[in-house]
Amino acid sequence: MSRPVGLEAEQAGRRHLPDHSSGQIIPCRQGQDSAMTTPISSLQMLIRELPQGLQDHLHRTRDVALDLAQRHGVDTAKVELAALGHDICRAMDDEALLTEARAAGIAVHPVDKQVPVLLHGHLAAHRFQRDCGVTDTEVLEAVRWHSTSCANMGQVGLVVFLADKLDPDKADRNPLHEQLKKKAQENLEKAVANYLTAELSSLLAQGSLLHPASVEARNDLLMRTGM
Repeated sequence: MSRPVGLEAEQAGRRHLPDHSSGQIIPCRQGQDSAMTTPISSLQMLIRELPQGLQDHLHRTRDVALDLAQRHGVDTAKVELAALGHDICRAMDDEALLTEARAAGIAVHPVDKQVPVLLHGHLAAHRFQRDCGVTDTEVLEAVRWHSTSCANMGQVGLVVFLADKLDPDKADRNPLHEQLKKKAQENLEKAVANYLTAELSSLLAQGSLLHPASVEARNDLLMRTGM
């Protein structure tokens, strides 16, 4: 079966990549909410258990996300936390994703059942709450919906969604990478809408499944931006 939206280049979690980062998780920046320090410390332990390639992806995503957050005036402490933790369940296999999602009481959409990897964001948000004590709704939304996006997504979520797609290691596999990067620097909502339009169009052409969350997100963004 062809992939649904959200799976454009998430193979970083399955591969061992060169270490392009320091491997260190940056704590909350001076002047920001110190309440994020404990979740960051807890998250650090979870990240150390991941494959090296996935750790590298999280650090690159964090860097891209912080740049976008600073450009658009989005809370950098929340963005950093969500970006670093969005893929903490990405290395789980399909059976484990389905089993743990059901055990956690997470609703499994029929598309998720066909393509369980789409559940890794939902499980990551669950682990954030359970293991890291994160309760911030913006952070949890960003982690939960980073693969498909969702209607009414906030600024933290938009930043993390785009940063995941703009990991520099994905540039060679995404011909629209530079175009998306430029648009993301200009307008978050329009960038996500453009990405979803291109991705959904590609999937329709392939006869692939579409996740309704992505369709709803695109409709919402088109109405929000007047595109």
